[in-house]
Parts: sequence; structure tokens; C-alpha cells
Amino acid sequence: QVLLVESGGGLVQAGGSLRLSCAASGRTFSNYGMGWFRQAPGKEREIVSGISWSGGVTYYADSVKGRFTISRDNNKNTVYLQMNSLKPDDTAVYYCATVALAFRITWDLKNYGYWGQGTQVTVSS
Repeated sequence: QVLLVESGGGLVQAGGSLRLSCAASGRTFSNYGMGWFRQAPGKEREIVSGISWSGGVTYYADSVKGRFTISRDNNKNTVYLQMNSLKPDDTAVYYCATVALAFRITWDLKNYGYWGQGTQVTVSS
């Protein structure tokens, strides 16, 4: 059973920073790509950032480029999202997810087979 547990969300003022973590268990973490997604009220879930199984390939949505950094520690089975220069528009529930198939690079939500419970990020103006 694959389990993903996010942490690190919270309330922060605009311009501030947060670091999200996602601890994974249940299969060989280093074989699977990971992604961070977010969903704001009334909006569809969207990808924020993704990282390949080795960490060698990353993806960022245009809205977060230059502000967010994704990383992973395969020894700790954990993926991180460092969020800097936060804006009120970044307010959402953030989810981590893992690609369903091993050794696949994809940024398409439908290819992610397992999801965490989500962590709320609120950015005040």
C-alpha cells in the first residue's frame, strides 16, 4: 500500500516562504517520479512542479518558476517543495502525488496514481 503524507503547510504573509515535505512509503521510492499539485477553491487541480525518479529532470508551472524549488531525497523517501516569494494567488491545498508507473516522466495529472491527503497553504496579503 502506497502512502504519501504531506506536511509543512500553514499561514504566511505575502513574500514569505514555506517548505512542504511529502514522506512516501509502500514501494521503492527511487523508481517513481513525484509531483506537487494544488487546488484552490472553485478551481481545478493543477500541477505546480514535478521531479523524475532520479531527480535529474524537473518541471515547474509558469506561475511558480523562479520562486519554487522541488527536490527529493531518495534515502529518506521524501520529496520537498521550497516555496519562496509567496503570493496570495498561491493559496490552495497542496497535494503530493507519485507517478503510477516506474521510470516514467510525466507532468499529466492523470498519470499520477497515488495522492496524499493535502496540506493547506494560505498566503495573506
